[in-house]
Amino acid sequence: MTPALELDCRGQRCPLPIIELARRIGEVGVGEVVAVAATDVAARLDVQAWCRMRGQEYVGEEPAEDGVPRYLVRRLA
Repeated sequence: MTPALELDCRGQRCPLPIIELARRIGEVGVGEVVAVAATDVAARLDVQAWCRMRGQEYVGEEPAEDGVPRYLVRRLA
């Protein structure tokens, strides 16, 4: 999947990737996807929880080219 915006949060500990996602999701249009590349294992659960709380769609997880997980979020509102 090609996201409209990719956030490079490698090396950041949670909640910094979530803060970055919340700050920047407004930069993409409704229906577009933001990818959050994060090395902190807590991001896997935190991104999903943030999506539930904020009414956004958690699309899933896929590896970046370097193998780091990318968490995909579709902006719904």
